[in-house]
Amino acid sequence: MRNEGAVTAITAKRLTLALCAAGVVGGAVGALAVNHNNVAAETAPAAVAAPLQAVAPAPAPAAGTPAATVTLPDFTRIAANHGKAVVNIQVRGGTKTANRGNAPQVEPGHPLYDFFRQFQDPRFGGGRGAPTFGAGSGFIVSPDGVILTNAHVVQGADEVTVKLQDRREFRAKVLGTDPRTDVAVLKIDAKNLPVAPVGKSRSLLAGEWVLAIGSPYGLESTVTAGVVSATGRSLQDGVVPFIQTDVAVNPGNSGGPLFNTRGEVVGINSQIYSQTGGYQGLSFAIPIDVAVKIKDQIVATGKVQHAKLGVSVQEVGQAFADSFRLESPEGALISSVERGGPAERAGLKSGDVIRRVNGTMIVSSGDLPSIIALARPGERVALDVWRDGKLVRVDATLGDAAEKTRRPQEELAAAPDNSARLGLALRPLEPIERRQSGIASGLVIEETSGAAAIAGVEPGDVLISVNGRAVNSLDQVRDVVAKASKSVALLIQRGSDRIFIPVRIG
Repeated sequence: MRNEGAVTAITAKRLTLALCAAGVVGGAVGALAVNHNNVAAETAPAAVAAPLQAVAPAPAPAAGTPAATVTLPDFTRIAANHGKAVVNIQVRGGTKTANRGNAPQVEPGHPLYDFFRQFQDPRFGGGRGAPTFGAGSGFIVSPDGVILTNAHVVQGADEVTVKLQDRREFRAKVLGTDPRTDVAVLKIDAKNLPVAPVGKSRSLLAGEWVLAIGSPYGLESTVTAGVVSATGRSLQDGVVPFIQTDVAVNPGNSGGPLFNTRGEVVGINSQIYSQTGGYQGLSFAIPIDVAVKIKDQIVATGKVQHAKLGVSVQEVGQAFADSFRLESPEGALISSVERGGPAERAGLKSGDVIRRVNGTMIVSSGDLPSIIALARPGERVALDVWRDGKLVRVDATLGDAAEKTRRPQEELAAAPDNSARLGLALRPLEPIERRQSGIASGLVIEETSGAAAIAGVEPGDVLISVNGRAVNSLDQVRDVVAKASKSVALLIQRGSDRIFIPVRIG
Protein backbone atom coordinates (compact mmCIF):
# COMPACT_ATOMS: atom_id res chain seq x y z
CA MET A 1 0.00 0.00 0.00
CA ARG A 2 1.73 3.20 -1.18
CA ASN A 3 1.88 6.17 1.13
CA GLU A 4 -1.22 4.95 2.94
CA GLY A 5 0.11 6.39 6.16
CA ALA A 6 1.18 9.73 4.70
CA VAL A 7 -1.66 11.55 6.46
CA THR A 8 -1.20 11.18 10.22
CA ALA A 9 -3.73 11.73 12.95
CA ILE A 10 -1.35 13.81 15.04
CA THR A 11 0.70 16.83 14.09
CA ALA A 12 2.70 18.93 16.51
CA LYS A 13 4.46 22.17 15.57
CA ARG A 14 8.06 22.35 16.74
CA LEU A 15 7.76 19.00 18.52
CA THR A 16 10.13 16.12 17.82
CA LEU A 17 9.05 12.50 17.82
CA ALA A 18 11.69 10.79 19.95
CA LEU A 19 12.41 7.10 20.25
CA CYS A 20 12.74 6.23 23.91
CA ALA A 21 15.97 4.23 23.96
CA ALA A 22 18.72 5.78 26.07
CA GLY A 23 22.09 6.17 24.39
CA VAL A 24 25.27 7.26 26.15
CA VAL A 25 28.94 7.07 25.22
CA GLY A 26 32.12 5.52 26.54
CA GLY A 27 31.06 3.75 29.73
CA ALA A 28 27.94 5.70 30.58
CA VAL A 29 25.95 2.56 31.27
CA GLY A 30 28.68 1.29 33.55
CA ALA A 31 28.81 4.60 35.38
CA LEU A 32 25.09 4.47 35.92
CA ALA A 33 25.37 0.96 37.30
CA VAL A 34 28.02 2.12 39.79
CA ASN A 35 25.75 4.92 40.86
CA HIS A 36 23.03 2.40 41.68
CA ASN A 37 25.18 1.23 44.57
CA ASN A 38 24.56 4.56 46.24
CA VAL A 39 20.83 4.02 46.23
CA ALA A 40 19.44 2.10 49.19
CA ALA A 41 17.68 -1.09 48.12
CA GLU A 42 14.05 -1.53 49.05
CA THR A 43 12.37 -4.83 49.81
CA ALA A 44 9.56 -5.60 47.35
CA PRO A 45 6.21 -6.55 48.85
CA ALA A 46 5.29 -10.22 48.83
CA ALA A 47 3.65 -11.48 45.66
CA VAL A 48 -0.10 -11.73 45.72
CA ALA A 49 -1.77 -14.31 43.50
CA ALA A 50 -4.99 -12.41 42.93
CA PRO A 51 -4.85 -9.82 40.12
CA LEU A 52 -5.46 -6.18 40.92
CA GLN A 53 -9.06 -5.26 40.20
CA ALA A 54 -9.89 -1.95 38.55
CA VAL A 55 -11.89 0.43 40.69
CA ALA A 56 -15.46 0.71 39.43
CA PRO A 57 -16.64 4.28 38.82
CA ALA A 58 -18.95 5.61 41.50
CA PRO A 59 -22.51 6.57 40.48
CA ALA A 60 -23.15 10.27 39.97
CA PRO A 61 -24.28 11.93 43.22
CA ALA A 62 -27.79 13.31 43.51
CA ALA A 63 -28.26 17.05 43.17
CA GLY A 64 -27.21 18.92 46.30
CA THR A 65 -25.13 16.06 47.74
CA PRO A 66 -21.34 16.19 48.04
CA ALA A 67 -19.33 14.37 45.35
CA ALA A 68 -18.09 10.88 46.24
CA THR A 69 -14.38 10.32 46.80
CA VAL A 70 -12.66 8.44 43.95
CA THR A 71 -10.27 5.73 45.14
CA LEU A 72 -7.00 5.52 43.20
CA PRO A 73 -5.70 2.10 42.10
CA ASP A 74 -2.95 0.36 44.04
CA PHE A 75 -0.20 -0.78 41.65
CA THR A 76 2.07 -2.39 44.26
CA ARG A 77 0.89 -5.92 43.48
CA ILE A 78 1.51 -5.52 39.75
CA ALA A 79 4.99 -4.17 40.40
CA ALA A 80 5.73 -7.04 42.79
CA ASN A 81 4.16 -9.87 40.77
CA HIS A 82 5.06 -8.94 37.21
CA GLY A 83 7.97 -6.54 37.59
CA LYS A 84 10.21 -9.62 37.78
CA ALA A 85 9.51 -10.26 34.08
CA VAL A 86 10.79 -6.81 33.05
CA VAL A 87 14.40 -6.76 31.88
CA ASN A 88 17.07 -4.14 31.27
CA ILE A 89 18.69 -4.30 27.82
CA GLN A 90 22.20 -3.00 27.23
CA VAL A 91 23.48 -2.69 23.68
CA ARG A 92 27.04 -2.33 22.44
CA GLY A 93 27.96 -1.52 18.86
CA GLY A 94 30.45 0.10 16.55
CA THR A 95 27.84 2.66 15.54
CA LYS A 96 25.43 4.49 17.76
CA THR A 97 22.30 2.47 18.39
CA ALA A 98 20.20 5.14 20.06
CA ASN A 99 19.35 8.77 19.49
CA ARG A 100 21.83 11.01 21.32
CA GLY A 101 19.19 13.75 21.27
CA ASN A 102 17.26 11.73 23.87
CA ALA A 103 20.04 12.21 26.45
CA PRO A 104 19.40 14.92 29.06
CA GLN A 105 20.45 18.43 28.07
CA VAL A 106 22.26 19.63 31.22
CA GLU A 107 24.12 22.95 31.24
CA PRO A 108 27.05 23.91 33.52
CA GLY A 109 25.75 25.17 36.84
CA HIS A 110 22.79 22.76 36.83
CA PRO A 111 22.59 20.65 40.04
CA LEU A 112 22.91 17.44 37.98
CA TYR A 113 25.77 18.65 35.77
CA ASP A 114 28.48 16.72 37.65
CA PHE A 115 26.28 13.61 37.81
CA PHE A 116 25.83 13.40 34.03
CA ARG A 117 29.37 14.55 33.28
CA GLN A 118 30.72 11.23 34.58
CA PHE A 119 29.01 9.52 31.63
CA GLN A 120 31.71 11.00 29.35
CA ASP A 121 29.15 12.35 26.89
CA PRO A 122 31.03 14.16 24.06
CA ARG A 123 29.07 17.31 24.92
CA PHE A 124 31.20 17.46 28.09
CA GLY A 125 34.44 17.06 26.13
CA GLY A 126 35.15 13.38 26.92
CA GLY A 127 34.68 9.93 25.47
CA ARG A 128 35.72 10.64 21.89
CA GLY A 129 36.48 7.44 20.01
CA ALA A 130 35.07 5.28 22.83
CA PRO A 131 32.69 2.38 22.13
CA THR A 132 29.05 3.40 21.84
CA PHE A 133 26.29 2.04 24.02
CA GLY A 134 22.51 2.01 24.10
CA ALA A 135 20.04 1.03 26.76
CA GLY A 136 16.40 0.07 26.82
CA SER A 137 13.85 -2.21 28.39
CA GLY A 138 11.97 -5.38 27.51
CA PHE A 139 9.82 -8.09 29.03
CA ILE A 140 9.77 -11.88 29.05
CA VAL A 141 6.82 -13.51 27.26
CA SER A 142 7.75 -17.19 27.59
CA PRO A 143 9.60 -19.07 30.38
CA ASP A 144 12.26 -20.32 27.93
CA GLY A 145 13.62 -16.80 27.40
CA VAL A 146 11.68 -15.12 24.56
CA ILE A 147 11.69 -11.35 25.12
CA LEU A 148 9.81 -8.51 23.44
CA THR A 149 11.31 -5.04 23.00
CA ASN A 150 11.55 -2.24 20.42
CA ALA A 151 13.39 -2.64 17.13
CA HIS A 152 15.13 0.71 17.61
CA VAL A 153 16.60 -0.47 20.92
CA VAL A 154 18.70 -3.18 19.21
CA GLN A 155 19.13 -1.57 15.79
CA GLY A 156 22.74 -1.93 14.59
CA ALA A 157 23.81 -3.78 17.74
CA ASP A 158 26.92 -5.95 17.77
CA GLU A 159 26.21 -7.24 21.25
CA VAL A 160 23.00 -7.35 23.29
CA THR A 161 23.02 -8.09 27.03
CA VAL A 162 19.86 -8.75 29.02
CA LYS A 163 19.85 -8.18 32.78
CA LEU A 164 17.10 -9.81 34.85
CA GLN A 165 15.58 -8.49 38.06
CA ASP A 166 17.56 -11.09 40.05
CA ARG A 167 20.74 -9.44 38.64
CA ARG A 168 21.65 -12.34 36.35
CA GLU A 169 22.92 -11.30 32.93
CA PHE A 170 22.65 -13.14 29.60
CA ARG A 171 23.96 -12.55 26.12
CA ALA A 172 20.84 -12.29 23.92
CA LYS A 173 20.27 -13.39 20.35
CA VAL A 174 18.15 -11.12 18.15
CA LEU A 175 15.64 -13.49 16.53
CA GLY A 176 14.31 -10.74 14.29
CA THR A 177 13.18 -7.13 14.04
CA ASP A 178 10.41 -5.31 12.21
CA PRO A 179 11.22 -1.60 11.76
CA ARG A 180 7.74 -0.83 10.37
CA THR A 181 6.09 -1.67 13.70
CA ASP A 182 9.23 -1.10 15.84
CA VAL A 183 9.01 -4.59 17.37
CA ALA A 184 11.98 -6.87 18.06
CA VAL A 185 12.18 -10.37 19.51
CA LEU A 186 15.17 -11.54 21.58
CA LYS A 187 16.09 -14.95 23.00
CA ILE A 188 18.26 -15.80 25.99
CA ASP A 189 19.42 -19.25 27.06
CA ALA A 190 17.45 -19.71 30.29
CA LYS A 191 14.51 -21.69 31.65
CA ASN A 192 11.68 -21.27 34.16
CA LEU A 193 11.74 -17.51 33.88
CA PRO A 194 8.97 -15.23 35.19
CA VAL A 195 6.55 -14.22 32.43
CA ALA A 196 4.52 -11.04 31.98
CA PRO A 197 0.91 -12.05 31.19
CA VAL A 198 -0.32 -10.71 27.84
CA GLY A 199 -3.75 -9.08 27.62
CA LYS A 200 -5.83 -7.56 24.83
CA SER A 201 -5.16 -3.99 23.77
CA ARG A 202 -8.28 -3.70 21.62
CA SER A 203 -10.47 -3.50 24.74
CA LEU A 204 -8.61 -0.47 26.15
CA LEU A 205 -10.65 2.67 26.73
CA ALA A 206 -9.58 6.28 27.17
CA GLY A 207 -9.35 7.10 30.86
CA GLU A 208 -8.20 3.66 32.02
CA TRP A 209 -5.31 3.53 34.46
CA VAL A 210 -2.10 1.99 33.11
CA LEU A 211 1.35 1.29 34.52
CA ALA A 212 4.81 1.33 32.90
CA ILE A 213 7.90 -0.46 34.20
CA GLY A 214 11.29 0.14 32.63
CA SER A 215 14.78 1.63 32.93
CA PRO A 216 14.63 5.37 32.15
CA TYR A 217 18.19 6.71 31.88
CA GLY A 218 19.32 3.26 33.07
CA LEU A 219 17.45 3.49 36.39
CA GLU A 220 16.19 -0.09 36.52
CA SER A 221 12.72 -1.18 37.70
CA THR A 222 11.27 2.32 37.58
CA VAL A 223 7.47 2.32 37.92
CA THR A 224 5.32 5.14 36.52
CA ALA A 225 1.57 5.35 36.08
CA GLY A 226 -1.11 7.37 34.30
CA VAL A 227 -4.16 6.97 32.13
CA VAL A 228 -4.88 6.06 28.53
CA SER A 229 -5.30 9.39 26.73
CA ALA A 230 -6.49 7.93 23.42
CA THR A 231 -6.28 4.81 21.28
CA GLY A 232 -5.73 4.28 17.57
CA ARG A 233 -3.32 7.19 17.13
CA SER A 234 -1.75 7.17 13.66
CA LEU A 235 1.88 8.35 13.62
CA GLN A 236 4.52 8.38 10.88
CA ASP A 237 3.50 5.86 8.19
CA GLY A 238 0.31 4.89 10.01
CA VAL A 239 1.03 1.15 10.30
CA VAL A 240 0.72 1.06 14.10
CA PRO A 241 -2.47 2.31 15.85
CA PHE A 242 -0.61 3.65 18.89
CA ILE A 243 -1.96 3.87 22.42
CA GLN A 244 -1.46 7.41 23.71
CA THR A 245 -0.95 7.81 27.47
CA ASP A 246 0.20 10.41 29.96
CA VAL A 247 2.48 7.89 31.68
CA ALA A 248 5.95 9.36 32.30
CA VAL A 249 8.16 7.62 29.70
CA ASN A 250 11.78 8.66 29.13
CA PRO A 251 14.85 7.45 27.23
CA GLY A 252 15.52 3.90 28.43
CA ASN A 253 11.82 3.05 28.83
CA SER A 254 11.68 1.90 25.21
CA GLY A 255 10.61 -1.71 24.87
CA GLY A 256 9.18 -1.91 28.39
CA PRO A 257 5.65 -3.14 29.11
CA LEU A 258 2.51 -1.09 29.64
CA PHE A 259 0.19 -2.90 32.11
CA ASN A 260 -3.53 -2.49 32.70
CA THR A 261 -5.01 -2.65 36.21
CA ARG A 262 -5.42 -6.45 35.91
CA GLY A 263 -1.66 -6.83 35.57
CA GLU A 264 -1.80 -7.69 31.85
CA VAL A 265 0.56 -6.24 29.25
CA VAL A 266 -1.45 -4.14 26.80
CA GLY A 267 1.36 -2.29 25.05
CA ILE A 268 5.08 -1.76 24.47
CA ASN A 269 6.30 1.74 25.34
CA SER A 270 7.92 3.14 22.23
CA GLN A 271 7.86 6.89 21.52
CA ILE A 272 7.32 10.33 22.97
CA TYR A 273 6.65 13.79 21.58
CA SER A 274 9.20 16.14 23.03
CA GLN A 275 11.13 19.35 22.47
CA THR A 276 13.85 18.32 24.93
CA GLY A 277 14.20 14.56 24.42
CA GLY A 278 12.51 13.93 27.77
CA TYR A 279 8.91 13.34 28.84
CA GLN A 280 6.50 16.21 28.21
CA GLY A 281 3.14 14.56 28.79
CA LEU A 282 2.71 12.61 25.52
CA SER A 283 3.87 9.00 25.31
CA PHE A 284 2.92 6.26 22.87
CA ALA A 285 2.83 2.49 23.15
CA ILE A 286 2.55 -0.22 20.49
CA PRO A 287 -0.65 -2.24 21.11
CA ILE A 288 0.21 -5.72 22.36
CA ASP A 289 -2.20 -7.23 19.78
CA VAL A 290 0.09 -5.82 17.07
CA ALA A 291 3.28 -6.90 18.82
CA VAL A 292 2.08 -10.48 19.29
CA LYS A 293 1.31 -10.81 15.57
CA ILE A 294 4.81 -9.65 14.73
CA LYS A 295 6.38 -11.87 17.39
CA ASP A 296 4.59 -14.96 16.11
CA GLN A 297 5.89 -14.35 12.57
CA ILE A 298 9.45 -13.77 13.75
CA VAL A 299 9.51 -16.86 15.98
CA ALA A 300 8.05 -19.02 13.19
CA THR A 301 10.01 -17.73 10.18
CA GLY A 302 12.61 -15.22 11.38
CA LYS A 303 11.07 -12.45 9.27
CA VAL A 304 7.91 -10.36 8.93
CA GLN A 305 5.67 -9.84 5.90
CA HIS A 306 3.27 -6.93 5.50
CA ALA A 307 0.39 -6.74 3.05
CA LYS A 308 -0.59 -3.85 0.82
CA LEU A 309 -3.72 -2.74 -0.99
CA GLY A 310 -2.01 -0.37 -3.41
CA VAL A 311 -3.80 2.91 -2.75
CA SER A 312 -3.05 6.37 -1.40
CA VAL A 313 -5.70 7.68 0.97
CA GLN A 314 -6.79 10.96 2.53
CA GLU A 315 -8.85 11.94 5.54
CA VAL A 316 -12.59 12.43 4.98
CA GLY A 317 -13.49 15.83 6.40
CA GLN A 318 -16.92 17.42 6.56
CA ALA A 319 -16.41 19.11 3.17
CA PHE A 320 -15.68 15.73 1.54
CA ALA A 321 -18.65 14.17 3.32
CA ASP A 322 -20.89 16.87 1.87
CA SER A 323 -19.39 16.40 -1.59
CA PHE A 324 -19.83 12.63 -1.62
CA ARG A 325 -23.19 12.71 0.19
CA LEU A 326 -21.92 10.83 3.23
CA GLU A 327 -23.91 10.99 6.44
CA SER A 328 -20.75 11.43 8.52
CA PRO A 329 -17.11 12.37 7.77
CA GLU A 330 -15.70 8.88 8.24
CA GLY A 331 -13.69 6.50 6.09
CA ALA A 332 -10.56 6.54 3.93
CA LEU A 333 -10.83 8.49 0.68
CA ILE A 334 -8.81 6.93 -2.16
CA SER A 335 -6.87 9.64 -3.96
CA SER A 336 -4.87 7.37 -6.28
CA VAL A 337 -4.61 3.69 -7.18
CA GLU A 338 -1.39 1.85 -7.97
CA ARG A 339 -1.48 0.63 -11.53
CA GLY A 340 -1.54 -3.17 -11.67
CA GLY A 341 -1.82 -3.40 -7.87
CA PRO A 342 -4.34 -5.28 -5.73
CA ALA A 343 -6.76 -2.34 -5.55
CA GLU A 344 -6.88 -1.83 -9.31
CA ARG A 345 -7.38 -5.56 -9.88
CA ALA A 346 -10.28 -5.47 -7.41
CA GLY A 347 -11.90 -2.53 -9.24
CA LEU A 348 -11.21 0.23 -6.72
CA LYS A 349 -10.77 3.74 -8.13
CA SER A 350 -10.03 7.31 -7.11
CA GLY A 351 -12.97 8.87 -5.28
CA ASP A 352 -14.03 5.65 -3.57
CA VAL A 353 -14.39 5.93 0.21
CA ILE A 354 -13.54 2.74 2.12
CA ARG A 355 -15.91 2.50 5.10
CA ARG A 356 -15.25 -1.03 6.41
CA VAL A 357 -12.64 -3.78 6.08
CA ASN A 358 -13.92 -7.25 6.97
CA GLY A 359 -16.66 -5.57 8.98
CA THR A 360 -14.32 -3.26 10.93
CA MET A 361 -15.29 0.40 10.71
CA ILE A 362 -12.79 2.80 9.14
CA VAL A 363 -13.35 6.04 11.04
CA SER A 364 -10.08 7.81 10.25
CA SER A 365 -7.96 7.30 7.14
CA GLY A 366 -5.18 6.07 9.46
CA ASP A 367 -7.32 3.06 10.41
CA LEU A 368 -6.92 1.55 6.94
CA PRO A 369 -3.11 1.16 6.71
CA SER A 370 -2.94 -0.26 10.24
CA ILE A 371 -5.42 -3.01 9.27
CA ILE A 372 -3.97 -3.76 5.85
CA ALA A 373 -0.27 -3.69 6.77
CA LEU A 374 -0.80 -6.13 9.65
CA ALA A 375 -2.47 -8.66 7.34
CA ARG A 376 -0.53 -11.25 5.35
CA PRO A 377 0.10 -11.02 1.59
CA GLY A 378 -2.42 -13.15 -0.24
CA GLU A 379 -5.21 -12.60 2.29
CA ARG A 380 -8.62 -11.75 0.85
CA VAL A 381 -10.45 -8.80 2.40
CA ALA A 382 -14.05 -7.64 2.04
CA LEU A 383 -14.33 -3.87 1.62
CA ASP A 384 -17.48 -1.79 2.04
CA VAL A 385 -16.96 1.12 -0.35
CA TRP A 386 -19.01 4.31 -0.76
CA ARG A 387 -19.31 5.01 -4.47
CA ASP A 388 -21.77 7.24 -6.36
CA GLY A 389 -23.91 7.79 -3.28
CA LYS A 390 -24.26 4.15 -2.18
CA LEU A 391 -22.37 1.32 -0.53
CA VAL A 392 -20.91 -1.42 -2.72
CA ARG A 393 -19.02 -4.56 -1.77
CA VAL A 394 -15.51 -5.02 -3.18
CA ASP A 395 -13.36 -8.10 -2.51
CA ALA A 396 -9.59 -7.66 -2.84
CA THR A 397 -6.63 -10.00 -2.54
CA LEU A 398 -3.78 -8.20 -0.79
CA GLY A 399 -0.28 -7.95 -2.25
CA ASP A 400 3.15 -7.91 -0.64
CA ALA A 401 4.31 -4.53 0.68
CA ALA A 402 7.89 -5.47 -0.23
CA GLU A 403 6.99 -5.39 -3.93
CA LYS A 404 8.00 -2.26 -5.81
CA THR A 405 5.19 0.27 -6.16
CA ARG A 406 4.40 1.71 -9.56
CA ARG A 407 2.96 5.17 -10.04
CA PRO A 408 -0.63 5.29 -11.29
CA GLN A 409 -0.99 6.22 -14.98
CA GLU A 410 -4.68 6.72 -15.45
CA GLU A 411 -6.49 7.87 -18.58
CA LEU A 412 -7.75 11.42 -18.00
CA ALA A 413 -10.38 13.36 -19.93
CA ALA A 414 -9.93 16.88 -21.35
CA ALA A 415 -12.06 19.92 -20.65
CA PRO A 416 -11.60 23.48 -21.94
CA ASP A 417 -12.48 26.97 -20.78
CA ASN A 418 -13.21 28.04 -17.20
CA SER A 419 -15.50 27.57 -14.24
CA ALA A 420 -16.24 30.86 -12.50
CA ARG A 421 -18.26 29.43 -9.60
CA LEU A 422 -15.28 27.41 -8.40
CA GLY A 423 -12.93 30.31 -8.87
CA LEU A 424 -10.86 28.49 -11.49
CA ALA A 425 -9.56 29.47 -14.91
CA LEU A 426 -9.07 26.22 -16.86
CA ARG A 427 -7.64 25.14 -20.20
CA PRO A 428 -6.81 21.81 -21.87
CA LEU A 429 -3.33 20.33 -21.65
CA GLU A 430 -1.02 21.17 -24.52
CA PRO A 431 0.66 18.25 -26.36
CA ILE A 432 4.07 19.08 -24.89
CA GLU A 433 2.55 19.16 -21.39
CA ARG A 434 1.05 15.72 -21.93
CA ARG A 435 4.44 14.33 -22.90
CA GLN A 436 6.29 15.95 -20.02
CA SER A 437 3.74 15.12 -17.32
CA GLY A 438 2.72 11.67 -18.56
CA ILE A 439 -0.95 12.70 -18.28
CA ALA A 440 -2.94 11.88 -21.41
CA SER A 441 -5.31 14.83 -21.06
CA GLY A 442 -6.85 17.10 -18.45
CA LEU A 443 -7.60 20.61 -17.35
CA VAL A 444 -4.71 22.88 -16.48
CA ILE A 445 -5.58 25.35 -13.74
CA GLU A 446 -4.18 28.71 -14.89
CA GLU A 447 -5.65 30.98 -12.21
CA THR A 448 -7.40 30.54 -8.88
CA SER A 449 -9.61 32.88 -6.89
CA GLY A 450 -12.43 32.79 -4.39
CA ALA A 451 -13.36 29.38 -3.00
CA ALA A 452 -10.68 27.44 -4.91
CA ALA A 453 -7.86 29.73 -3.76
CA ILE A 454 -9.06 29.55 -0.15
CA ALA A 455 -9.13 25.74 -0.36
CA GLY A 456 -5.51 25.60 -1.52
CA VAL A 457 -5.85 24.91 -5.24
CA GLU A 458 -2.81 26.32 -7.03
CA PRO A 459 -2.09 27.52 -10.59
CA GLY A 460 -0.37 24.72 -12.48
CA ASP A 461 -2.45 21.97 -10.86
CA VAL A 462 -4.26 19.63 -13.25
CA LEU A 463 -7.96 19.02 -12.55
CA ILE A 464 -8.84 15.35 -13.06
CA SER A 465 -12.32 14.88 -11.62
CA VAL A 466 -15.05 16.61 -9.62
CA ASN A 467 -16.85 14.65 -6.89
CA GLY A 468 -15.36 11.46 -8.28
CA ARG A 469 -16.61 12.07 -11.81
CA ALA A 470 -14.03 12.47 -14.57
CA VAL A 471 -14.82 15.59 -16.56
CA ASN A 472 -14.65 15.49 -20.36
CA SER A 473 -16.01 18.95 -21.05
CA LEU A 474 -16.79 22.25 -19.39
CA ASP A 475 -20.46 21.27 -19.45
CA GLN A 476 -19.67 18.27 -17.27
CA VAL A 477 -17.80 20.45 -14.78
CA ARG A 478 -20.72 22.86 -14.62
CA ASP A 479 -23.20 20.00 -14.32
CA VAL A 480 -21.44 18.47 -11.31
CA VAL A 481 -20.96 21.84 -9.61
CA ALA A 482 -24.58 22.83 -10.20
CA LYS A 483 -25.80 19.70 -8.39
CA ALA A 484 -23.56 20.29 -5.37
CA SER A 485 -25.11 22.24 -2.52
CA LYS A 486 -22.23 22.88 -0.10
CA SER A 487 -18.91 21.72 -1.48
CA VAL A 488 -17.19 19.74 -4.22
CA ALA A 489 -14.16 17.44 -4.10
CA LEU A 490 -11.58 18.18 -6.78
CA LEU A 491 -9.08 15.48 -7.69
CA ILE A 492 -5.88 17.35 -8.47
CA GLN A 493 -2.61 16.22 -10.03
CA ARG A 494 0.20 18.29 -8.50
CA GLY A 495 3.61 17.26 -9.77
CA SER A 496 3.85 13.51 -9.19
CA ASP A 497 1.21 13.50 -6.44
CA ARG A 498 -2.53 13.12 -6.74
CA ILE A 499 -4.70 14.60 -3.99
CA PHE A 500 -8.31 15.50 -3.28
CA ILE A 501 -9.07 19.09 -2.28
CA PRO A 502 -12.51 20.04 -0.89
CA VAL A 503 -13.86 23.38 -2.15
CA ARG A 504 -16.83 24.97 -0.39
CA ILE A 505 -19.19 26.63 -2.82
CA GLY A 506 -22.32 27.10 -0.71
